[in-house]
Amino acid sequence: MGGVELKALGKHLLIELYGCQARTLDDMAHIRATMLEAAKMVHATVLGVTEHQFEPHGVSIVVVIAESHLSIHTWPEHGYAAVDVFTCGNNLPSEQVVEFISQGLEARQAVSMEVQRGLLSDSAARPGGEYLAVPVAARS
Repeated sequence: MGGVELKALGKHLLIELYGCQARTLDDMAHIRATMLEAAKMVHATVLGVTEHQFEPHGVSIVVVIAESHLSIHTWPEHGYAAVDVFTCGNNLPSEQVVEFISQGLEARQAVSMEVQRGLLSDSAARPGGEYLAVPVAARS
């Protein structure tokens, strides 16, 4: 019995950063520069940046790219940051991106996971193909 070859539309890198310096996680300009440099690393086309500085502390930044997005949400009081790097295609240099962002945010520990998004079989890659999906209960 032949296997089904799957193709992913993109890769989604989830990064958990622990032990970061609070001052770094609250520095909007530094975090913006780090995320924009990470976008360059993945050869992305930056379309825009949305950011918010929380009171009393914390930052959220979303870098919208033609290929999808990069985002970060920080909790300086916990020394923690959650980072997403989602790009179309399969050319995401995951290890280099994790290392770069981890160093930029002075993380003591980084945990990452890469998820393939939009998994399609060969037949799903053309019109009329079948998607590999789990059925969702009918909604009334």
